[in-house]
Amino acid sequence: MAIREILEVPDPRLKTVSEPVNADEFNDDLRVLIDDMFETMYAAHGIGLAAIQVGVPKRILVIDLQPEDPDAEPIECDHDGHKHTHPATKKEPRVFINPEILDPAEELSTYQEGCLSVPDIYADVDRPATCTVRWQDLDGNEHTEALEGMMATCIQHEMDHLEGVLFIDHLSRLKKQMALKKLKKLRLAA
Repeated sequence: MAIREILEVPDPRLKTVSEPVNADEFNDDLRVLIDDMFETMYAAHGIGLAAIQVGVPKRILVIDLQPEDPDAEPIECDHDGHKHTHPATKKEPRVFINPEILDPAEELSTYQEGCLSVPDIYADVDRPATCTVRWQDLDGNEHTEALEGMMATCIQHEMDHLEGVLFIDHLSRLKKQMALKKLKKLRLAA
């Protein structure tokens, strides 16, 4: 496994429409890519990652909402000289290959979204509150599941990447310009 570079705006590759994974591509190379995607996502403290974000224009997503684990001891860590205690989380990695949304709800929910390709920028985005998704697993088997809450939002966010769309593309022109300006300032300050 390896940590791969995450593409960040304004990299033009993020606007690429990803290609389906063909039947002959369900092999060890695909497993290596997915392992690398999980390792990259965890190292960046993300909850979802599309293959295009690591420069691979294929219809592949990895998601792990990492829910809190009530049975585990809290984790103590040291950030920038400050001690923090975080609730322990458990890993629940999910892989979605060639995902399709079948019936998004008309009812919307709003979540504050961020993105590993638009670091340190967050904004409220409205998306369908529920959706049914069809996808293939690592062995090429097809699955269908109704998703809701944070998982529904996360898969829609990640599926946008497969179409070359970033969460900031859902914002008004003014809010998008403000977000990009803030990102530019953060990069200059770093």
